[in-house]
Formats: sequence, structure tokens, C-alpha cells
Amino acid sequence: MKATTAFALLVAGARAAPHYTFPNLAGTSAWSSVRQTANFQSNGPVTDVNSEAIRCYQRAPGGAPDTTQVKAGGQITWVANPNIYHPGGCMLTGFDTLSAYMAKVPSGMTAADFDGSGQVWFKVYQDMPTSSGGQYTWPSNGKAQVSFTVPQCLADGDYLFRIEHVALHSASAAGGAQFYISCAQIHVSGGSGSAQPKDLVSFPGAYKATDPGLMINIYNNGGKAYQPAGPSVFTC
Repeated sequence: MKATTAFALLVAGARAAPHYTFPNLAGTSAWSSVRQTANFQSNGPVTDVNSEAIRCYQRAPGGAPDTTQVKAGGQITWVANPNIYHPGGCMLTGFDTLSAYMAKVPSGMTAADFDGSGQVWFKVYQDMPTSSGGQYTWPSNGKAQVSFTVPQCLADGDYLFRIEHVALHSASAAGGAQFYISCAQIHVSGGSGSAQPKDLVSFPGAYKATDPGLMINIYNNGGKAYQPAGPSVFTC
């Protein structure tokens, strides 16, 4: 009886264990050019797609101390703390979808000034799962870092770069998807400025809790192709 109780408590503790944050870009210190998130201690997720937290999950209004310089056409690498995982089995199966968005800072403002409001965000990355035996598996699970390419065709200037990792292990009902989000302040240089991002969205506003990519039974998908939430990926 005691052993059974102890095991139950262990499982409950694992399910309640902290998950992860994205506190910095590679080569920078934590929360220097990344805006400190409300979960910087708890590691807990956002679950309400209609809340202001779905944008950058900021602990408080205002910008980060620094802005990181990046080259158009180059890569930007985010560091996860701890590695991307979920207790209770998800670390082994990878039930999480990764995407990235950027927003151009309006003229006359800096990245530190801009709160990211309005229909300004365009998607620059979306990973897709493999499907086997009716289950999805995503490639980002277990990683300590994830990298994205900054489009070469963007205009130079300040941007916000938003990383979003969505855990879907409890997403069979609306509101069950768990969002892990951070926003970095970056300055892009060397861009050609030859293309204008389209399919711009706002946060909140880009998602509905009932979107097929957010309300889904990942354990038995019936062989259907996964439909990511949000706009299509912008390409040059």
C-alpha cells in the first residue's frame, strides 16, 4: 500500500514538474535581448490563445536591455532551459510543434520600444511531424537549442523574433494546448529588402482554441495530415 501511494505521488510530481523556457539567444546571457517571461521561474505555459500573454508572455511591459545583431540570410539560435521535453512520457515521443514569427518594428521606434501589438507578425518557420501508427512525432523534442534562418529578402532594421513551442499531449479538448513562448529583440542587417512579408497576423488574434492544429488527439489522428495553426510560412 505504501509503495503504491509513493508511486502515485511520484507520477503526480512528474506531471506537475516544470517544463521549459527560452531565455536567450546563443551567445547572449539570459534575458538580455530576450524579454523576461512570466514563467521565468515556474516554466509554466500559456493556455489561453485570447490572452495578451500569447504574444510574448512577458513578465512586465517594456523591452529587454539589449538588442542582438543578426545577418539576413543567417541563422538565429534559441537556447531552451531545460531541454525541450514534457514529463509523463512526452520526452520520448515528441508531441510538440515548433514555429517562429517575426515582426518589423514601426518607423520611429526601436525594438525595445515596440510591444508587438497589431497585425504585424509573419511566420518564418513551422516544423512538421512524421506520423506512424496513428501518432505524430515532431523533430524538436529533446533539443537544447533550435535554429532558424532569417529571410535574406527582409529590409534592414529592428524586429521582434517570437519563438513558439506548443505541447499537444493534452490538446484533445479546447484550451489543452500548452504554449511556451519568448520574444527577442534583434536588428537585421544585410537584407535585400526585395520582398514584403504577407499573411500578417496579430497576437492575440492569430489562433482559435479550436484550430485543428491546437485541438487534436495526437495519440490517434486517424492518419490525417497535421494542420498547423496560424498563417503559412513567409518565403523570399
